[in-house]
Amino acid sequence: MKKITEAAAVQFIEELQKHRSVSDFEKIRHYFQSGDRSGVENVFMGVRMGKIFLVAKKFIGMPPADIEQLLESPVHEVRLGAVSIMDGQARSKKTTPERRRDLFDIYIRRHDRINHWDLVDSSAPNVIGRYLADQPRDILYDLARSQNKWERRTAIVSTAHFIRCGETADTLAIAELLLDDPEDLIHQVTGWMLRFAGDVDRPSLFRFLDEFASMMT
Repeated sequence: MKKITEAAAVQFIEELQKHRSVSDFEKIRHYFQSGDRSGVENVFMGVRMGKIFLVAKKFIGMPPADIEQLLESPVHEVRLGAVSIMDGQARSKKTTPERRRDLFDIYIRRHDRINHWDLVDSSAPNVIGRYLADQPRDILYDLARSQNKWERRTAIVSTAHFIRCGETADTLAIAELLLDDPEDLIHQVTGWMLRFAGDVDRPSLFRFLDEFASMMT
């Protein structure tokens, strides 16, 4: 594992460490050991998600190189902090198109480090979906066909941004690709996204269900 050397990345970790808690560490570890079905081995610091988000806000202007350094960390909370910073930048109206492209590229290139449901769900809609709003979306279909379950999760979760903009076509098309996915984590999130799409376009959801409900478990 590469040593984290970028100044802002080091400062972020130092700030995050101030919020460590033995009791939170035990709760987090217990959850990931007993309630989580991701199949990912995680190292923990013992920081609550809310605290991670608060620290991430303080480092919202972190350069891409530093963010990528954070993604190198074996510590789950540090990587969650990295994608939270990415999400914050992607949400900001002040973020330049060039930076949005940088964030998109980092996410795709380092998807090996974005390897848990909370890392995907807290960043994909804005980092990936928002960027692709006015771009070709072929990459989402490539991700949906990936052997990597986290890439498949990114494909469907990213469409949340399109749904917020009143578009459901990609959500339904990707949901169709994931109908026979072997992972419960994918079926679960696909169901959530279909319900979200139905809030925007109920007739399209009903047509989808009429055609595919018998294949859904």
